[in-house]
Amino acid sequence: MKIHQSAEDYLEKILMIREKKGEVHSIDIANELGFSKPSVSVAMKNLRQAGYISMDGSGAITLEAPGLEIAERIYRRHKLLTRFLLALGVSAETAARDACRIEHDLSPETFDRLQAYVEEHLPES
Repeated sequence: MKIHQSAEDYLEKILMIREKKGEVHSIDIANELGFSKPSVSVAMKNLRQAGYISMDGSGAITLEAPGLEIAERIYRRHKLLTRFLLALGVSAETAARDACRIEHDLSPETFDRLQAYVEEHLPES
């Protein structure tokens, strides 16, 4: 099943917030992305109906296995691309923004080759 870039962005953001805060609520996502709470609520409803997330009675969001798999893939791409762009001398802000754009469109083959190159040639930062 093909998932839209916006859904990938939401899933990735949920993972990122979970790593920072431990628990994720819609308001956290709205604040991080600069979106309205109603927009995020609609997106969370769609992700829940698709089986990517679940929410408990307090509104805490949990990534379900399919959502976690997508979030981890996109976030792994984001971190690697950011690292590569920083090594090229791109500013941190631009590197993060550009990585977010590129992460969705790279073929698996290109990503695998880029990952191998980065791991061989660029020190961990």
